[in-house]
Amino acid sequence: MLKVLDRLEEWLIASLIAGATLLIFVAVAARYALDMSAKFHFDAVYDALFKINLAWAQELCIYMFVWMAKFGAAYGVRTGIHVGVDVLVNHLPPRWRLTSILIGLLSGAFFTGIVGTFGVGFVWNLAHTDQSSPDMEVPMWIVYLAIPCGSYLMSFRFLQVAWSFYRTGELPHHDAAHVEGVNLAAAPNLTPQPQGAAR
Repeated sequence: MLKVLDRLEEWLIASLIAGATLLIFVAVAARYALDMSAKFHFDAVYDALFKINLAWAQELCIYMFVWMAKFGAAYGVRTGIHVGVDVLVNHLPPRWRLTSILIGLLSGAFFTGIVGTFGVGFVWNLAHTDQSSPDMEVPMWIVYLAIPCGSYLMSFRFLQVAWSFYRTGELPHHDAAHVEGVNLAAAPNLTPQPQGAAR
């Protein structure tokens, strides 16, 4: 079940990034083509492009990035890519280190759980209004649903990491130098050479 949630989380983040990028590209290209067709008096092209109304594209991209950021934060907790200053924690005795890391993870779960709960109340109250987005006219409660969904998922990820750390003593670690599909051991020419070595 957790693997399904992991894949769904990754698929959602990747789809939102790809969709927003494609939408921004199409909107900018359409705006540029509209400007060029007006400048060079291509009336037929101008009329055709003018009928394609992409005024909603910017608003949708903003909402897509908000959703991506909320779910991306949960992904960051799960994979260990959030920035953290752990110099002091790593110099503590093992027992104190374990305790301080668990307190930090459980505090993160508690805080994001509170944010999610306040988000539910906010979305519930917003759903009983007629407030909608300016360009797309989507009910705003759907947009703000990212707050409780992303926050509760992040809280769950903090608890998941805390439980795993309690059992194994290991935290998720992201290797910034790792590239998927590249094996440095199998590619000896990629190993750094000492300065002054003959090439």
